[in-house]
Amino acid sequence: MTSTLQPFVSGDLFVAATLLDNPQDDHAGRGRILQFGADLKPKGEIFLSDTTHLVGGLKFDPRGVLWAFDSQEFVVLNIHRDGRVVRRSEFPARAFSHVNFAADGTLLFGEHVVGESIRPEVQARMHTRIPFMPGSERFGDGHVFRCTVDGRLVKEYGTVTHGGMGGFLGVTMSALSPDGKTLIYCSETGPRLMRYDLVNDRQLPDLQAFTPPYPPGPPPMFFGMAYGRDGTLHVLRGASIHVVDDAGTTSRQIPLEGFGWATIELAADGQHAFVSSFFSGEVAKINLASGAKVGSIATNAPKAVAGLAEFRG
Repeated sequence: MTSTLQPFVSGDLFVAATLLDNPQDDHAGRGRILQFGADLKPKGEIFLSDTTHLVGGLKFDPRGVLWAFDSQEFVVLNIHRDGRVVRRSEFPARAFSHVNFAADGTLLFGEHVVGESIRPEVQARMHTRIPFMPGSERFGDGHVFRCTVDGRLVKEYGTVTHGGMGGFLGVTMSALSPDGKTLIYCSETGPRLMRYDLVNDRQLPDLQAFTPPYPPGPPPMFFGMAYGRDGTLHVLRGASIHVVDDAGTTSRQIPLEGFGWATIELAADGQHAFVSSFFSGEVAKINLASGAKVGSIATNAPKAVAGLAEFRG
């Protein structure tokens, strides 16, 4: 398979869409990142040789380098504008799945998994393997790790996690507050939107949380989140985008088509959001003012799209 990645242009959208091809493991396959222009038309793709399972957590750093992760293989990758792929093995061998970039230049990695077992009823549906950390008998601790850009561990934060439906999910998605003091995060498919005080190294009360009995319909679940340039937090709840204020109140809800919308990237123009459906593999462009879907990408990669990132130049 030949990579056809093109030089990055402002407005390009990158989508992690792993080629799942292992009938024995529904998260395993050849790592792949698709490149689309600002018009959402295909431009290229790159295949990854260092990954074995779902690739996700796409995010551009201030230098314009694209970060990507395979948490099941303990892989952190940098994709440069010229197409070079660099494996960053100097970071701790943890199941990192995404990163936030602090103003002081340090990196905040979220550990995707926690504990040592998957709930049996979920494992029966997943047909996947979650490896133990090297030299241990557990998947991970579900913590957040602050590292320097050259891989030195600065601080490990003891973040509390929920586990999600499978009981093993840690800090799967997060967003750094505009002032850099608080991390908002979730254990995807879980009913808690959690917060951690990075300055004082302590857990804060949940920003939002739900307990049974739940209202009719799908149970409340949290997925990807992102802060807009105006400081507002946008959170995916599977079937809608919620705009959540600092008090934990949903000030606005933008419904989406169907259920399974899990990753979000707020566009540089401040007017749109890109969201992806894990179930269908669709990437939709949503007008935040009207809630209308104004563009769509059919990746034809169901249960494989796990990351979105817009290149801003």
